[in-house]
This record gives sequence, structure tokens and C-alpha cells, in this order.
Amino acid sequence: MSIEVLVPNLPESVSDATLITWHKQAGDTVNKNEILVELETDKVVLEVTAPESGVLSQILRENGAIVTSGEKLALLETGPVSVQSAPTETDDKTPPAKTPEHNDDDIPLSPSVRRLIHENTLDPLSIQGTGKSGRLTKADVLDHLSKQPATAKPQQTNVAPAKAPQPAQALPPLATTTVAAAGLRPEQRVPMTRLRAKVAERLLQAQQNAAMLTTFNEVNMQSVIDLRNQYKTRFDQKHGVKLGFMSFFVKASIEALKHFPAINASIDGNDIIYHGYYDLGIAVSTPRGLIVPVLHDADQLDFAGIEKSIADFGEKARAGTLSYDDLKGGTFTITNGGVFGSMLSTPILNPPQCAILGMHAIKERAVVENGQIVIRPIMYLALSYDHRLVDGREAVQFLVTIKECLEAPAHLLLNI
Repeated sequence: MSIEVLVPNLPESVSDATLITWHKQAGDTVNKNEILVELETDKVVLEVTAPESGVLSQILRENGAIVTSGEKLALLETGPVSVQSAPTETDDKTPPAKTPEHNDDDIPLSPSVRRLIHENTLDPLSIQGTGKSGRLTKADVLDHLSKQPATAKPQQTNVAPAKAPQPAQALPPLATTTVAAAGLRPEQRVPMTRLRAKVAERLLQAQQNAAMLTTFNEVNMQSVIDLRNQYKTRFDQKHGVKLGFMSFFVKASIEALKHFPAINASIDGNDIIYHGYYDLGIAVSTPRGLIVPVLHDADQLDFAGIEKSIADFGEKARAGTLSYDDLKGGTFTITNGGVFGSMLSTPILNPPQCAILGMHAIKERAVVENGQIVIRPIMYLALSYDHRLVDGREAVQFLVTIKECLEAPAHLLLNI
């Protein structure tokens, strides 16, 4: 019996996808729910699995092809043939250990983890997984590589001599051309990924279609740091998640958005849409590029709920398993360049949103309090906004409100 392997239904906002990698070849035996091929869209990487066990009889679309919802990718033959073609799998329940390439296809791995396994010729069965149900994460593989003898590591540097290791791992296995010019001046030409192309498109759209302006302020983080240090151990013990700084900024942003609803609005043609809910995007940097998972109805979450959601986003981003629902919507965005050491920046809007808050590194600085020079942990804040909708007065007061909430966090806890 022949079964068609189809492109899964894509959301309305996504018209097509790019076929990245086939993990099976024509004639290979496959098991039900085994990953056959990866598709890259503007936002996420989709894994297409085998609907039934059988033999992959024919591949209809090759790597690099542009495909749409419901399009045929391959033909799968089911029935007695699949049982006869794979006697070793039915006779022995132990996963075969003859070839590393076969092992990692039998184990559910995210796209980023699978690339690391293949690039470093690793056996996934030899690595202890710390993810859900013992699943391997990218951090597990990197930790395993760091513990290997120094003589085994040069293989990893051959991926891209002129690039840092992390971006090199993120490059999809599409057709690339490496040009070594005279005088040992290497260059590498690679196709832009769908995600990178979408990010570029949206950034240009933001700059061309919005009257973007940025206002700055600084916040004394001493009160937040003291409160966090006082309760972080009990918070972790009770809720099973660490108390970070982001939950304070989310809460402060929501409080400010309630006072200045125009900053939580968007422009649609000649209309202004005022959103009566607070879906906050949290910018996350991944090897594939910048993505913005969304905390839906963030005003209804407590500190623990916010921290758990952000931790879950981080784990999914590293594993490459973020869904469309995780990335859909958003009325306001927060980005934290401080984790990379940024001191000050002007973040670019995330259309159709009209404002974005930029956090930066916390540094001890000399400030004047009550006529005395003291040392305090200071962070610079930046608010970029669309001046077509938001006036300068509103933007400045919005940022001042966030500053006041963070410097006196009792406002956030007591809702005053």
C-alpha cells in the first residue's frame, strides 16, 4: 500500500516553506513517527514524520525546494515489505549501534541537536539527556564536546574556518560555495535562511514605514537586586524556577502600558487599533537568528508564571521546537542586549507594534543621592517608538513609569 507524505498545514501568515534536509533516502526503511525531512519557514523549523512504518519508495521534492501546504513530498510503501526489509529491528529491541548515522535518526532530536551530532560524528546514545523525558538538548551535546580530549576537537573547527563556532552550526545544509582567493583570503557564500530573510524584511519595513524615535533613561537597580537576593532561594524552592530580572521588567512594562494605552496600540492603514490585552514579546537570540516568543495575556501571570514561561521559551528556542502559537501576535516587545554586554542601543520596532523596550547591562556607577556620591548598579533603558502614534511626552512618561516601578518594586507587588 502506498501512502503520500505531505507538507503539513501551514498557518495563514506563512505561504510556503523551504525543504532543508532529508534524513532518509529512497529505499530506506522507516518507522512510524520517525523524522523524514525538515522544512524551514519564516519563523520555525517543522519536522515531517513518517505517518506509518514502511519503506520510503520515492522522494518527490529535493533539498532546497519551495513547498506549500498539502504538497506531496514522498511516497511510503507499507505492508509486509517494511517488516521483511528490517529484520534486525524486529528481532532485537536494542537500538542498533553499528553506525552513528542510524542511531540519531531513531532518537527524537531537534534540528540543532541533530546538526551537532552529524557535524561531530557523535553517538547520541552515549550522551546523557537533561531535557524532558531524557531528551537530548543542545546544551547536553555542547557539554559532551567540551569534555572530550583536545585531540578530538579540531574536527569541529573545520565547519567554517572564518566563522565563530555557534553561527557555523546554525548554517542550514543547503548548497554553499566556498571561494579561496589568492593570498589565502577565504570567503564563504551561503543562501540566506528563511528566518534571516524575514528578519531583514521586517527591519527594513520598520525603518521605512515608521517615524521611529528613541528616548533614554536610567534606572537604579539596587532595590530590585536586594529584593531578588532576599527571596530568590525561597522563590526557587517554591516555584521550581529562578527569579530573574525579566519578570520585574515585564510587570513594570504592563503597569506603564496601562497608563499609556497608545504605546500598546498599532496602526492599520488610517486606523489606530487599541489593544485591550497585553501580549508581550520577549526577544530571544538563537543560532538561527532573532525570534520573539510572545507571553500572551502577560498581565494575568504572576512572577512565577512569567519566569516559567520565559524559561520554557529559552529551552524551546535552544531545541528549535518553538511553535507558531509561541510566536503569534504581540502588542509590545522587550529586548535585552545587556546579556551580551550592550551598554546602550536603539532597538528597532517589531511591526506592527509601535514601541519596543531595550534593556542593557547593569554597571556600578557613581551617582548623587541626598547630596552624597554613592555607588549604585545602574541600567540604561531605551524606548524606541513610532512617532506617528506616540508623542514624545507619552514616550518619556512611559519610560519614567517603568523607572519608578523598578526603583520602588513594592508598587508592582502591592499593585499601587
